[in-house]
Amino acid sequence: MKRERRTSFSPLMIPGVIIVLIAGWSIASYNSLVNLEENADNAFAKIEAQYQRRFDLLPNVIRTVKGVSTFEQKTLQGIVEARSAWTNSDTKNEQVEAAHGLDSAISRLVMTVEGYPDIKSSEAYRDLITELEGTENRIAFARNRFNDIATQYNKYTRHFPQNFVAKFFGFNLERKVFEAQEGTEIVPIVDFGNNQ
Repeated sequence: MKRERRTSFSPLMIPGVIIVLIAGWSIASYNSLVNLEENADNAFAKIEAQYQRRFDLLPNVIRTVKGVSTFEQKTLQGIVEARSAWTNSDTKNEQVEAAHGLDSAISRLVMTVEGYPDIKSSEAYRDLITELEGTENRIAFARNRFNDIATQYNKYTRHFPQNFVAKFFGFNLERKVFEAQEGTEIVPIVDFGNNQ
């Protein structure tokens, strides 16, 4: 005759099961946070690579534009300062802010060049601007990708109860995303005093 095996259920097992479930959930949440953070860092690194490409092109654009002695030096100085702000940024959020300043400076340069037919007709300038436009497209694509990933990260770190895990392990609770600057919806008026 076989003995029946009795399983005894002990009330002490309940806290153990709860602890195991909480530990498993915490580990899964932590790993998800790590993955999201790494994806966001990787996407931001791709933006940085495109900005580096832009920075490498800018000195050539500036040298080409400086060939016209009457060109506004203030415009060129704005690009140099914006580029310096990017390279001296300590955090990714500071880099996002500096990127907005550089975008504005480049826009002012391109708009100002419109009043100088000698520069616009230069083959070197046209080639550089074509490369710069291609880089701007790559930057826009990389920014959109980063914004998507950063938004996923931000949502995850704000959801309950993952926000406790994020705080406990010291994750940054918000990634700054690239946004359109205030006033960009207004079309700039370019006037070179050529009233006819």
